[in-house]
Amino acid sequence: MVQILLAIIYVSFISLGLPDALLGSAWPSMYREMSVPVSYAGIISMIISVGTVISSLQSDRLTKKLGAGMVTAISVAMTAVALFGFSISGSFPILCLWAIPYGLGAGSVDAALNNYVALHYTSRDMSWLHCMWGVGTIVGPYVMGYALTNGMTWNRGYLIISLIQVVLSAALFLSLPIWRKMEKRAGTAVPEEGASSGKALTLKEIIRIPGAKEIMVTFFCYCAVEQTSMLWGSSYMVLHNGLTAEEAASYASLFCIGITVGRFFNGFLMMRFTDNQMIRAGQAVIIAGIVILLLPFGKVTAVGGLILIGLGCAPVYPCIIHSTPANFGADKSQALIGVQMASAYVGSCLMPPVFGLLANHISASLLPWYLLVIMVLMVIMHTGVIRKTRKN
Repeated sequence: MVQILLAIIYVSFISLGLPDALLGSAWPSMYREMSVPVSYAGIISMIISVGTVISSLQSDRLTKKLGAGMVTAISVAMTAVALFGFSISGSFPILCLWAIPYGLGAGSVDAALNNYVALHYTSRDMSWLHCMWGVGTIVGPYVMGYALTNGMTWNRGYLIISLIQVVLSAALFLSLPIWRKMEKRAGTAVPEEGASSGKALTLKEIIRIPGAKEIMVTFFCYCAVEQTSMLWGSSYMVLHNGLTAEEAASYASLFCIGITVGRFFNGFLMMRFTDNQMIRAGQAVIIAGIVILLLPFGKVTAVGGLILIGLGCAPVYPCIIHSTPANFGADKSQALIGVQMASAYVGSCLMPPVFGLLANHISASLLPWYLLVIMVLMVIMHTGVIRKTRKN
């Protein structure tokens, strides 16, 4: 039963990743059709991110009331409806309206499933869980690229992904009896040290914990790098490297391939290395990918750099989540995971639009430098976490 539920959770994370890279791969076609500046992708991204922040902050209350399975099924259904809305939209203001349920659905399922797996499964399972998210992010841009290169519009690409989400949502609703059985056994299934105790910590109390501020900034920086690369990688290749919109839509998935392949192999590496060691290795690979982006060799370095950045991103997110109990104590892990994810969504919300303004008013060629500045801050902050929590 435990493994069946894990497979269901994996499928849920595929559905979570399906739409995540769609906007970046389709935007070079979308903004021209709608006659809006290229930077407006940041507005849609910000609306989605604000929705995820709001819903993730409510996820604990919703999960206690409805159960993790029902929250997941409803959230996937919401994103399916929102993606259908994107597929029938013909103007930028309408896209912004549909971005609201898109973000609200994504945040709830992300927070609920991450917390569930952190408490019930191993670090290897956590890495492979996020590998499944990567599978979704690969399939999404490929579907969009297929639509754009075969005489269809970006609307059709969104429609196809919406229909896939409808099927996944139906499967999740059918699986609800399995979730209920597991929830009844939760008292014996949750490890003793993973169980929460005492009153909930306030935000002020959480921030006072040694290393808490640093891990929040670390997560902020990670998601800023990931989402900025995902959203603007395609446009960077069009505006800086001279690729066509159709080529860039296909190549944009390479970043997500790097994340997915990396997380698959990380599941094995975690048997030998600690979470913090994997985080530091990932940071080094991201920086190497950014340096390659700076090399003046056109398409080759653009593609190679994006793949390396994706590979470097692979261990960071799951390892930060899974290392929380070890770094801060099991009694504080739930509170820390909550603020970490909130920080992540703020990074996703704020930093891609900031780069959009730079691309619009200065040049899209600033992307590698922008990512490099964020990475320097991330390395400094994570070093502070290790020092303050005395972990290797």
